[in-house]
This record gives sequence, structure tokens and C-alpha cells, in this order.
Amino acid sequence: MINPIATAKIFSQLGSSSSLLPIAIKDAAHSAGMTTSSYITGKEVEGKDRLIDEFGTQVIWIGGIPFYKKVIDLTLFKLAKYNPHIDTRLLKDEKILQKAIDHAPTKEIALSIQKAAKNQKTFKGLAMAKFIAATALTLGSYAGLTKYRHSHTEQNIIKEIEKEEKAKQEESFKGKEFSLNKKNGSKPSFGALNMAGLKDFMFDPVKNMMIVDGGITAERLAESRNPQDFMGYVIKEGSFWLFMYFAGEQIQKHFEKRANTKHNKAIDLDIKALQSEDMKKAFEDKTVKGAVEAFNKNSTQESMYEYICKNEDNLVVKMAKQSGIVALHKETKKVDTQQFIDLDAVKGVGEKLEKLFAQHEKSGEKIEDFISKTVKLKRGSILKNIGTCCAVLGLVVPGIMLAIRLSNKDNKEFAVKKEIQAKLKKQNLIA
Repeated sequence: MINPIATAKIFSQLGSSSSLLPIAIKDAAHSAGMTTSSYITGKEVEGKDRLIDEFGTQVIWIGGIPFYKKVIDLTLFKLAKYNPHIDTRLLKDEKILQKAIDHAPTKEIALSIQKAAKNQKTFKGLAMAKFIAATALTLGSYAGLTKYRHSHTEQNIIKEIEKEEKAKQEESFKGKEFSLNKKNGSKPSFGALNMAGLKDFMFDPVKNMMIVDGGITAERLAESRNPQDFMGYVIKEGSFWLFMYFAGEQIQKHFEKRANTKHNKAIDLDIKALQSEDMKKAFEDKTVKGAVEAFNKNSTQESMYEYICKNEDNLVVKMAKQSGIVALHKETKKVDTQQFIDLDAVKGVGEKLEKLFAQHEKSGEKIEDFISKTVKLKRGSILKNIGTCCAVLGLVVPGIMLAIRLSNKDNKEFAVKKEIQAKLKKQNLIA
């Protein structure tokens, strides 16, 4: 039997613009499609080259920044004796900062926030250094992968050519052996990386990945081995950026608008909130409006922050926690004040609850039926969104690239192999 809590968590991550799960799924579909296309056009050598490029890059791209950040947390931050989990956005507002200290889930966290507050310049410097270093190291890892891939592919091509030439020699000159000496290729040179604007991307995992992906895209275009390679990356990277970072959000908004207008059901709440027994009970008791009104009485940012920390039974607060907008400390289950709370997003939860409750009242449907249909629409929108992006990235884009290759007889063969063959002929190493 499928655990409904686990299912809700998965759908919540799939529907989140800040989650790495939908990014990983889309990239896996894209990588599989691109690799298959390369095996069709360039056979084993080009297929392996693409396999290393796609799936090797995926590992570095998704895991690189989190891995290097963790290493820096355990080294640089530990040596400096600062808490690496404190979000520097807490330091912007002194009143909010004091509330975060007052309502910290543990004494240790309160003291660590106080230390960061007293030494803001040092702490902010460490946080920025961590982000820049993690990004640079991740891009450096990709540069190493590119160097390895080029070398590995060249070796395999030379071996393949050697076999082909031996076969030709055996047919023409019985017993005559062919030997091919491998020449050292020039080392790829990697252009300088533009680190401007990194500060705006520090706090969102997906935006972190956009920085890395920008570097990878620039690296791929700069290190393209020939026009075939370059044009392939132009098509691949352009479509990748569009459907990985931008189209998904617009597709989701389309389905949400459709659910709202056609079915009169707002599905923009997180699915964990929609499936929550607390929300269902509040709909039954008709206490939704009262809970939202109580929350909205907090007219200032600091009073709203304190209300969230002190009123765990309020429906808006509960749903914000369910949605992951308000993080909870694992041990104490209190609000984790070392994490940033987007107060506008919390207020937005209240607005969404009010709207959905009004739709329920107007519908005349039983609560169970109304919520069930709403959840079904939400799941459907997420699956259609992910499915559309995966279909484009995994089938349409590789299909276009495959068609371009097959439509031009001079472009069918793996261009890298042709270049190496020409180079070896020029050096009189093959006939």
C-alpha cells in the first residue's frame, strides 16, 4: 500500500520551483534522449562520448554545489566556529533578527545567531565565500570531466580507426601489420567565469544550479570541437534552459488557471496542505476565515514573525509549515529560526485558504469530494507539467537534432572522428 504522506511529499517536491527533484527528472529524460540519439547517428564511440557528457554532467550539476557546501561547512565554518545553517537574510532586519534569537528552538542556536549578528561582516563574508567557492569547484569539476571526455573519446576513436585500418591492410597486404601512434592533443583551455550577480542566487537551490548551468553552457560552447558540436550544443542548451527553468512555471500556472476557471477549484496551495487533515477539519468547522483574520491582525513584519513562532495552532501557520515555507527544527519541532521565513509567502497561504474555502462553500459539494477533486487536479497538473517538459527535452529536442544530422549526408558521421582521420592522414599515419 502506498503511503499517502510519502506520496504527498513527492508531489510537493515535484511541484516546487525550488526543489531539485523535478530538475533531476527532466535532466534524466533529456540525457537519455540525447544519448540514444548519439548512438543512432555516431554509433558506439559518439554514444559513449554523449553518455559521459550527459550523465557525468548531471551528477556534477545536481550534486556539486551541495557537496562542496557541506565540505566547506565542515572545514571553514567549523574552524571559524560559526553556524553554517544560519540564513544571512535574517541579518537584514534587526527586529526580525531579535525575534529569531528570542524564539530560537534551542539555546545553542540562539547563541550562534547572536554571534553571527555581532560579527555580521565576517559571517556574511564566510557565507559569500562558501557560495562562490562551491560554485567554482563545481564548475572546475565539470572542466575536469570535459577534459577527460575529450581524451577518452579521442583514444576510442584512434582505436577504432586502428582496427579499421588493420582490416584494410589485411585485405590488401596479407601478414602486414598496421601500427598507429597516438599523438598528444592540446589541452583544452577554459575561459574565465563571470561571477557577477551571484549574491542574488545564494538562497535558492534551483537558482544555484542556474549559475552552474550558465558556466557549463558557456564551457560547452567554448570547448566545442567542431561546428557540428557547436550547433548541437546551441540547440540542446537553448531548449534545455527554456524547459528546465522557465517553461515549467508557466505550464503550471496554465493548469492552475484552468482548474480555477473550469472546475472552480484553486490548486495553487502546496499539495501537502491540500491533503492535510487540519485543513479538512477547518473546512468542516468553518474556522478558516477566523484563522486567516487572526493571522492578518499582525500588521508589522515583526509581529507576524512572532505570531508564527508562538501560535502553532493557527491554520495559516500550520499550512505554511506543511508547505515548507516555515521550517521546523528536527529535534524540538519548533520553528527553526535560523532559517529564513518568507512572510509574504505565509500571508499568501492565508489568501489561498480563504479562496479555496469560498469555492467549497459555493460548490455545495461534500468536503471529502471537494478536497479529493482538488488534490486530483493538483496531481494532474504536476504530472502534466513534468511530462510535457520531459517529452520535449527527452524526445522532441533529440529528435530534431537527429533529423538535422540524418538530413545532411555530410553531417551524419561523427565530426570528431572525421577530424582525427584527416589529421592522421596528414601525418601519413593512415592511408
